[in-house]
Amino acid sequence: MAQEMREWIEAEVVPYQDKPLEWISQYHFFRDPARAAYVDHNYFFSPADGVVLYQKVVGPREPILDIKGKSYALTTAFRDESFDHRCLVIGIFMTFFDVHVNRMPYGGRLSFALKEPIGTFNRPMLAMEQDLLDQLRIDPAHAGYLHYNERMVNRVDAPRLRGPYWIVQIADYDVDSITPFRQRQGMFCTQGRRFSQIRYGSQVELVIPLSADREYVPVETVGRHVKAGLDPLVKIQW
Repeated sequence: MAQEMREWIEAEVVPYQDKPLEWISQYHFFRDPARAAYVDHNYFFSPADGVVLYQKVVGPREPILDIKGKSYALTTAFRDESFDHRCLVIGIFMTFFDVHVNRMPYGGRLSFALKEPIGTFNRPMLAMEQDLLDQLRIDPAHAGYLHYNERMVNRVDAPRLRGPYWIVQIADYDVDSITPFRQRQGMFCTQGRRFSQIRYGSQVELVIPLSADREYVPVETVGRHVKAGLDPLVKIQW
């Protein structure tokens, strides 16, 4: 379950730090451990293993982060200037040592669209990873990749919520591979189901539009490490 960053590093990073990179890449990175399927329609569960970088309610053009004086907003995340929802957004950074299989936070019909990198290559995410693993800190100055890198925008139309929410997957420098497990658009996916994988370091954002008839309350704190399908991120107060 969710842990303080230092506790997670000691348990799941330190035992592998002396292993050769080739060994980690071949035998550790692509692991897909069996997990219990939790279903609770009063919660959104984490879509990814990783560290919570931010959680914030913002309008479509309000800054989620200020990255060296350049605002990162929802319209930037979606690459869509017409996006007009006020949302709760939670960013989760996946280090090289995390399981990179993503799971459904809440059941619904899944559709997805790939957004290519801005420029020739994705920007590296290593500086953010080193900050987390070595310094136990989150430095927005090292989040410039959010503006440029390839991403998959996943829309989930959830019948119980009577509307959509989104999962944005952002790829790292060495990777041009965000891989949906099922290619058919509009397929219904239950809560906790595996739906995709991002290779190597990456980031996932859970974006939930606010509603007049319910409240979305974050239950984790920034800097904590969470696991996909196991840890609740948001409680729905009906």
